[in-house]
Amino acid sequence: QVQLVESGGGSVEPGGSLRLSCEASGFELRHYGIGWFRQASDKAREAVACIAGRQEIIDYRDLAKGRFTISRDNDKNTVYLQMNDLKPEDTAVYYCAADRRHNYCSSWQPDFQDWGQGTQVTVSS
Repeated sequence: QVQLVESGGGSVEPGGSLRLSCEASGFELRHYGIGWFRQASDKAREAVACIAGRQEIIDYRDLAKGRFTISRDNDKNTVYLQMNDLKPEDTAVYYCAADRRHNYCSSWQPDFQDWGQGTQVTVSS
C-alpha cells in the first residue's frame, strides 16, 4: 500500500525555520518524482519544490528559491523540505506527493497521484 506521511509543521515567527518530512511506504521514492505543494486558505494549491530520480533532479518554484531546500534520504525513504526565513505568506497546509509514472519533476500537478494528509505551517508574530 502506497502511503506518504508528512510531519514537522508548526507555528513559527517570521524569520524562523521549519523542516518538513515526508516518509514514504509501499514504494521506493528515489525512483520517482516527489513534490512538495502547499495550499493556503482560499487559494489554489501550488507547487513548491520537487526532487526526482536517482540523479536527484531538483526543481524549485520561485517562491522557494533561496529560502527552501529539498533533500532526500534514501535509507529512510524520506524527503525533506527545509524552510528558512519563513514569512507570513508561507502560511499554508503543506503536502508531499508522488509521481510514480516519471523519474523527473513533472510540472503538471495531475501527474502527482499519491498524496499525504498534509501538515500545517503557520507563520505569525
